[in-house]
Amino acid sequence: MDQERINIYEMLGISEEVLRFAEPILDSIKDRFEAIDRTAELNQLRVIEAMQYAHVGEANLKGTTGYGYDDIGRDGLETVYARYFHTEDALVRPQITCGTHALGIALSGNLRPGQKMLCISGAPYDTLEEVIGIRKSRGSLAEYGISYGQIDLLPGDQFDLESIRKALTQDAEHKIHLVEMQRSIGYCLRHALSMDQIREAIETVKSVRPDVICMIDNCYGEFTETREPSDCGADMVVGSLIKNPGGGLAPLGGYIAGTKECVENAAVRLITPGLGKEVGASLDVLPSFYQGFFEGPVVTAAALKGALFAAACYEKLGFTCLPSSTDPRHDIVQSITFGTPEGVIAFCQGIQAAAPVDSFVSCEPAPMPGYDSDVIMAAGAFVSGSSMELSADGPIRPPYTVYFQGGLTWPHAKLGILKTLQNMHERNLVRLP
Repeated sequence: MDQERINIYEMLGISEEVLRFAEPILDSIKDRFEAIDRTAELNQLRVIEAMQYAHVGEANLKGTTGYGYDDIGRDGLETVYARYFHTEDALVRPQITCGTHALGIALSGNLRPGQKMLCISGAPYDTLEEVIGIRKSRGSLAEYGISYGQIDLLPGDQFDLESIRKALTQDAEHKIHLVEMQRSIGYCLRHALSMDQIREAIETVKSVRPDVICMIDNCYGEFTETREPSDCGADMVVGSLIKNPGGGLAPLGGYIAGTKECVENAAVRLITPGLGKEVGASLDVLPSFYQGFFEGPVVTAAALKGALFAAACYEKLGFTCLPSSTDPRHDIVQSITFGTPEGVIAFCQGIQAAAPVDSFVSCEPAPMPGYDSDVIMAAGAFVSGSSMELSADGPIRPPYTVYFQGGLTWPHAKLGILKTLQNMHERNLVRLP
């Protein structure tokens, strides 16, 4: 490493010892970086094709107020999403506040009292537990008479296809109306689901019950492969715009892409019966929504490089990382198990210290809405809470695992990991070889 770069890293608090540790690791993963760039190129071209197909023009970037009738920018954006995801329709709105909200809308819009949803990828993400009613909560699906079933993944993080077939076959009253899969890992120690796995699971469901809706929680997974779940037969894919598809520019929002019926059902739940997709002003967010989606593939590539670098570094130090530095990548989340709360806290505080915003803040564990244990969250972001920007978080509970994701640029993701190593090294939580 040249002296000029060493000097600027030293100004940012990174020692030569940490840089010497990291350099050979970076050399060892260059081929993986090239593969990530190839995926980003293909997905970037697909996004451009979708925008050209939708005839996106300057007028699409102008927002509306009030009811939002005849909002060509909003409607054009939804055409772009439907084209990219190869679906009949899409709902992409600033009125969707977060990924959990998008999932809640998709579920409540497409399930009716007396019906049942079946999660076949194990327990859903913590914040969905209250939406479903696994943990009692006001307004949950359970309060409306919608029941819940769950099939855990097999060892090796494979779908239990036999149990899925059995559950659907034995559902004599056809109560199971929707099957849900979570692509990313959430706060579970497992691998993200690949498109091949999702395709096989959907084919299994449809072979027994073609009428059952297959819905994928796509958060953190967009642009990480050259296919999306909708290319593998999913009826609905759902995600957040302050993750991958917002490209770090969208200030809020979420999307639901899928069949026309599923999307319209969700729109009616988001807005109100009788109005559906026809209303909902876009205000002044359309430029960030369009440009964020345009930049999403390359921003996701930067986040994937950061995740891979983190895994390679912390594996070398003896910690368990999922996925490993040699595993295929199907989302941007990297889990690292430290075994102690001190490790999780030190890592998150290192990420915070590398931020362009609020770098001087020391994050600490605290109660968080929707979680059943204290959570520490590091995110010095331009968009509050954006996990597409460099961030890390984790529940303070055994086995004390941190979940790292994001990074709008590769240099920033790299700095974040170096800062965690420096932090851990100075606190004697790791010994650099």
